[in-house]
Amino acid sequence: MGRNLLKAAYLTLITALILCSGVAQVYAKSPDGYTYLQTTGSRNEEFGDNTIKDTEKLINNVKVFYNPIAEQVNLSFKLAKSSSVSIKVMDALGNEILQLMNGNLDAGIQNLSFEHGGKLTTGFYFVRVVAGSETVVKRFSVR
Repeated sequence: MGRNLLKAAYLTLITALILCSGVAQVYAKSPDGYTYLQTTGSRNEEFGDNTIKDTEKLINNVKVFYNPIAEQVNLSFKLAKSSSVSIKVMDALGNEILQLMNGNLDAGIQNLSFEHGGKLTTGFYFVRVVAGSETVVKRFSVR
């Protein structure tokens, strides 16, 4: 029952992020590792194994480290082409807590570090990386 509750909470969070962000595309992998949600524009896809090849995506291999974090959020990801990038930290309810970045980045591997200045208390958070019409959401914890 706990696992089903976790899945339901995760899918609710992703849905809230989609509705609040106005983003055209979202790719998210659920905690069970099998369910993908893909939304393009206003068309909703069914849940299933809708895997997308890394070569087609603008944002690849997003990682938040070290997890759990202490004083700073470290991100690494690969951009397929130069793009405007927005990076935000959201709480479990989908509320924006911090805007870490909003600017242009060149293509290639990105390694970024951000001090949160004590604004993140102990708990679970999500980092949302938006580039072009793609969004990647990753969960992390603060100790």
